[in-house]
Amino acid sequence: MIDKIEKSDAEWREQLSDEAYRVTRKHGTERPFTHDNFPKEPGTFRCICCEAPLFEQGAKFDSGTGWPSFYQPIDESAVTEKADRSLFMRRTEILCARCDAHLGHVFPDGPPPTGLRYCMNGVALTFDAET
Repeated sequence: MIDKIEKSDAEWREQLSDEAYRVTRKHGTERPFTHDNFPKEPGTFRCICCEAPLFEQGAKFDSGTGWPSFYQPIDESAVTEKADRSLFMRRTEILCARCDAHLGHVFPDGPPPTGLRYCMNGVALTFDAET
């Protein structure tokens, strides 16, 4: 069971940059190709809001979409899925299981072994290199 983190809107606004707040707390999307600077060494991608571990570097791949993409989360319980019918589309939204931050969406067009593409907003993630 994951211990949920709940904060007021004011607390999230104080903690996050304007862009991170807009994306993670208001379900926005960053422009593509704005987070090409993630390191390539082994490590863990974490939620910018609560630091929960979400994805391992080994599951990252270049999807060509302009957003960080992964074929699986670090653990199935790290993220939750929610139906998203906004913008006249049917998509599956991905949220941090610990703090409900909007991370991005998952699509069924990824590489093996899962065939999934977790298309994440780079501003929603931080990176911890392995030490």
